[in-house]
Amino acid sequence: MRILIVEDSETLSEALDRSLRQQGYACDLAADGLTALQFLRSYRYDAIVLDLMLPKLDGFGVLRELSREAGAAPVLVLSAREQVGDRVEALDAGADDYLVKPFELSELLARLRALVRRPARRETPVLRHGDLDVDPRSRTARCRGDELPLTPKEYRLLELLLRRQGATLSREQIFEHLYDSRSDASDKVVEVIVSTLRTKLAQHGLDDLIVTRRGFGYLVPND
Repeated sequence: MRILIVEDSETLSEALDRSLRQQGYACDLAADGLTALQFLRSYRYDAIVLDLMLPKLDGFGVLRELSREAGAAPVLVLSAREQVGDRVEALDAGADDYLVKPFELSELLARLRALVRRPARRETPVLRHGDLDVDPRSRTARCRGDELPLTPKEYRLLELLLRRQGATLSREQIFEHLYDSRSDASDKVVEVIVSTLRTKLAQHGLDDLIVTRRGFGYLVPND
């Protein structure tokens, strides 16, 4: 098993390296996020041990890059940040597990064993159309690296249309996806959301992404 340890504390990194090697793992060490990405572009790993607070590129930046790769290795985050919000943010960004520092080595080893037993990720969760990337885990949309400032409803509409590329969705179908049965809104609100979403897409050169089929609904054509 080959493990990438991404940790800027030399003391902790070397301690993890020694302990994991004693357990039969082969390890590479990266002290910052950019070096980690260089390793990840050059080698395949069975698991990644990732600190969040890193120089040059933090752990969240590494997770964002990993989310673009099909078959990326599972990630165990190590962090002194122990708040629930920190764990949720890391897991939503693509981490597979989260361990708070300080930790027991036996627990880290057990979590690594559990991660490498899981089936390999079959495909990247990121939805792409030209220069547009939509990440369902972080619920963000980016065009050429720039994040689009979408509302939750705009984001959900965009994700829905990208997941159903080439299919025309009626106003009623979209409404049922965006609103629950308790909503007092009319399905005409979909036209407003489509309009505001189109305005934001146009600001990034994506004027023609959403096509209207009059009398039928809306679609994103196949890329």
